[in-house]
Amino acid sequence: MNDGPIRKRKLGEEVRLRLLRLIEGGELRPGDPLPSERELMDRLGVGRPAIREAMQALEHSGLIEIRHGERARVAEPSMGRMVGQVTETMRHLLSHSPASLENLKEARATFEAEMARIAARKHTAGDLERLEATVAEQEAALDQPERFRRLDGRFHREIAGIGGNPIWTALSDGLFMWLNDFHVDLVAAPGKEHLTLAEHRGIIAAIRTGQPERAAQAMADHLNRANALYRRAERGG
Repeated sequence: MNDGPIRKRKLGEEVRLRLLRLIEGGELRPGDPLPSERELMDRLGVGRPAIREAMQALEHSGLIEIRHGERARVAEPSMGRMVGQVTETMRHLLSHSPASLENLKEARATFEAEMARIAARKHTAGDLERLEATVAEQEAALDQPERFRRLDGRFHREIAGIGGNPIWTALSDGLFMWLNDFHVDLVAAPGKEHLTLAEHRGIIAAIRTGQPERAAQAMADHLNRANALYRRAERGG
């Protein structure tokens, strides 16, 4: 047993825990407004700084939404919001830990290959049409690098969405966003846009066959830039 002194919580932390219990206990549900600052100050017997500190902590955790001129509200549950909440942590990891970057690349390659497998099993004609439309938009954006990259992310998100699990689409968004924001060279190859389009069309063709392993390999080749087309492009021939 640790016999060290029990430290008193800061007021802001105590307020945060009180509000958190209301949210977790169901007394405040998604979309409900929180009491005003004045109400909380009166009920809890604390000053405005403690209330604001607690509110900021809850907002940073993605549990409440604060909009100028309105009462804070309990946030609607959202996988996308959860991904956004860890972005700053990912920024720190990717900026200072080469090992974390390698782990992220490996995780993305494994995840995307599995998404392609699932897409090969579950796709509909409408899914394929959406993927083809996205690639057509990419082709039209060859002279717009940022839009081309955004459409690249959408292509991968649409493949993840074929499985019907919203967690997968949120993860796809997060993985692409973290690499695009902090290591854009890992999601874009300037001068290789036509190659990217060819690879995307190859992935669609593999998904269309309904062969999961073929689709997974096409995705792996795309992400690892290991296919014959890429090697020829690197050699300039």
